[in-house]
Amino acid sequence: MLGGSVYIAMIRFAISLIGVILLFGLMSEPRFGKRKTVFCYGCFAFVLITAACVWYVLDQKSCVKLAAFTMYLCFAVFAGFMSRNKIYLLVYKLTFTFYLMAVFLISGIEVAAVFFNRNVWADIVTRIVLILIMALFIEKKIKSSIRGFGNYVENELDRFSVTIMIMSILFGVGFILNPGSIQQQTPYRLFQIAMNFFLTGALQLLVFRLYLHIGKEKEYEKENQLMQMNHRLMERQMELLEESVEAGRRIRHDARHHNTVIAEYVRREQNEELLQYLKEYEREMDESIPEKICANIAVNNILSAYTAKARKERIKVTLDVELGRSLTIPNIDLVTILANAYENAIYGCVEVKKQSKERECFIHLMLKRKKNKLVISCSNTCRIETELKNGQPKPEFTGGIGVLSIIKTAEKFDGEYDFRNDNGVFVFRLIMNIPSSDTY
Repeated sequence: MLGGSVYIAMIRFAISLIGVILLFGLMSEPRFGKRKTVFCYGCFAFVLITAACVWYVLDQKSCVKLAAFTMYLCFAVFAGFMSRNKIYLLVYKLTFTFYLMAVFLISGIEVAAVFFNRNVWADIVTRIVLILIMALFIEKKIKSSIRGFGNYVENELDRFSVTIMIMSILFGVGFILNPGSIQQQTPYRLFQIAMNFFLTGALQLLVFRLYLHIGKEKEYEKENQLMQMNHRLMERQMELLEESVEAGRRIRHDARHHNTVIAEYVRREQNEELLQYLKEYEREMDESIPEKICANIAVNNILSAYTAKARKERIKVTLDVELGRSLTIPNIDLVTILANAYENAIYGCVEVKKQSKERECFIHLMLKRKKNKLVISCSNTCRIETELKNGQPKPEFTGGIGVLSIIKTAEKFDGEYDFRNDNGVFVFRLIMNIPSSDTY
């Protein structure tokens, strides 16, 4: 059934390899452009098919036994180079592709053997039909889902899960592809094939659903954090509003008092004393003017609110902000990053004060624009034992607020960020692109 002339073998090799490349390509994100990707895969397919045909001519028996595994292993190595997916997601997609390859290979052989008296062309046509059906199904039903949950798999899939999944798939498909058993067309053999396909397919579906569910839970967690962040921002805005109302009342009260004093000086014609009083009043007004941090109103307001809160907690604050009035990054995104970073910094300092009242706490926030980049750096006192997981601080060390919101917002602008605990000083750094004016 798997024998025949070298030309028949070449056709089978070509269909199987092109099918694998097609199915994997629909799910993968290529490293290069479309033309270069097609050219590279075309050259790779030509070389591999030629080598397989030479192997078939030299030793048909070993080629029949090992060609499928060997060609797929070569493809897996080459596909890893051609894809920009990270390791865990790449392994998942390669394993899924291997399962699909086993489905159209074995199905083609079984259909030809059971219904067409082992006709090789029935095998070839069945493979082509199944590949097209699979490709259409991936394109219409699961392509967006597989690509969409890529970050979930990369962030949540652990080595143990990857190992178990690969072993299960390889054992299941390897048993089916055993060439010795292919010759035995019995009802029990067909039952074994059906059960193996079902179990390996169910495993793939289970992994997909599991990590899709975990990913959605993470998304809900991010949305919840955004809601909490918005709640805190509203609290800060209310504080600013209350301070403004109180300042207005004080100004009106003081204005009546100053008018009375000025009127008394005028009535007594004490001009020198009046001028001296007005100078003192002007100096007092200058001292009471709120600190101007930067020209951007939204940034200035949020930094003013959190700086006042930090100083109430007796935290030393140093601000190094150079930002113009206009910026193409939406204010809501900029405020999201700054508010969360500042909020977490204050939380870290407060936790340190609970642990050791003698330890001095500080926050240093730097925000600058450098050409088409926005650079943000925030360092603050933190607990020595502050830990990071997957490059991010654990929620218990940040109050559970902010980090995911910062990351989600930064990624909108292709931002690069990092967090670290530098021996009791927590450092957050972010560099992100400032979009051109025609983008927003």
